[in-house]
Parts: sequence; structure tokens; C-alpha cells
Amino acid sequence: MVTRNSLLLSRRAGVLTALGIGLGVLIHVTYTLLGVGLLIQQSLWLFNAIKWLGAAYLIYLGVKMLRSKSVGDLHDKRMAPMSDLAALRIGFLTNAMNPKTTVFIVSLFMQVVRPGTPVSVQVGYGLFIAMAHMAWFSLLALCFSAGTMRDRLLSVRHWIDRAFGGLLIIFGVLLGAASGSQ
Repeated sequence: MVTRNSLLLSRRAGVLTALGIGLGVLIHVTYTLLGVGLLIQQSLWLFNAIKWLGAAYLIYLGVKMLRSKSVGDLHDKRMAPMSDLAALRIGFLTNAMNPKTTVFIVSLFMQVVRPGTPVSVQVGYGLFIAMAHMAWFSLLALCFSAGTMRDRLLSVRHWIDRAFGGLLIIFGVLLGAASGSQ
């Protein structure tokens, strides 16, 4: 989503999407710190419900991308403007509903956090993870919104939308199929 928004909208939209992704990580960090991560790990139906929600959201985004219209010349290749809040929201929802982030955060915390680990250290770990996500995805936003690269990629925008849309649908279906086998 960061790549797509940076490329097709603007550098600002890409960076705000990246910030939303980092904020989405904080949702996973918060429930992990509160012990819900252990509950999800122990409750197969809850874990699968989260996976199904994430799968449905990925499929929804993919279908939306597949249905995007093809446009003629390079000057028309940008999408309709997206508000700052919408860019932040799409990044947030993309990561907050990502069950793989759930698994990553819970697994990471299970490895580095012990019962005696001070809450301030645990919060520090969580903030570091969120900030690392924000920094990495902001860097991607800056790269994909740079002039020459952006112009070259925009010349094949229609196919980029189709490819990313198809990949999101495939990921969503695979995630949904994996839910039944866990």
C-alpha cells in the first residue's frame, strides 16, 4: 500500500500510509502487552477469526485494485487525491488487520519478554518495532515517489494495479485457506 500510494498519489500519501502502518503495529503491541497475545495463541477460534478478517480485507483491497480504470496518457496516471486521514487510515487498517503481524509481534515478545521484564522495557520494545516500521516504509515512500523512478513506473500503472490487486487477492485466499488448517 505504501508503494502504491507513493507512486500513484504522492510522497505525502505514501509517508502517511507508512505512519499508519506503524500505528497499526501499536495495536498488536498493545494487546500483546496486555496478555491478549497469549490468549490468541491459546485460542484457535480467536486466532482464526483474526486471520479471516485480515484475509477478507486483503481480498477487498485486491478487488478494488483490479477494478481500477485504465487511463491513457502519463498525465492522467495519478489517482483521485486521497485525504491525509484516508492515507493514514489505509496504512493503519492494512497492518492492524494483518494476522501475520499478530504472529510476528506475539512471537517476538514471547522470545524477548519474560515475566520479570519491566513494563517500561516492554513498551520500549513495542515503540522501537513501530518506529522501525514507520522508518522503513517511509523510506520506501520516498524512493517510489522520486521523479525518474516514479515516471517509469507510472507508464505501466494499469499493470501495477492489476499485479498488486491479484497478489493481494492471492494472499487473502491463502491466508483464508490457512485458517482452516491451523
